[in-house]
Amino acid sequence: MKIASGFGGGMGRMAETCGTVTGAMMVLGLRFGAALPDRAAKELVYAKVWKFADRFKTRNGSLLCRDLLACDISTPEGYEAAKEKQLVSTTCPKFVRDAAEILEEMLSIKQGKTSEN
Repeated sequence: MKIASGFGGGMGRMAETCGTVTGAMMVLGLRFGAALPDRAAKELVYAKVWKFADRFKTRNGSLLCRDLLACDISTPEGYEAAKEKQLVSTTCPKFVRDAAEILEEMLSIKQGKTSEN
């Protein structure tokens, strides 16, 4: 939780890439990346990130917080509107659930091998 605490609100409430999306990309890097420079591992992670992003966008239309919430929380007016509409508690759980479902499919283990999803 601590390492990802700045992700909320599309990276520190800048309404950019959804923090859930960024967190999912960290999970993909943890699973498929390499600790030392490895071009093949980097390309694999990039392919997985693109696949995740495509699937998330298919479900939700965007990766950007301001688009997902239909509200720019980086502005004082947008932030107040989001609070008033309780967007974080009513809208964001779906994005978290979608990201978790996509990751679960992409990371599922079958017969000792990671799925190619």
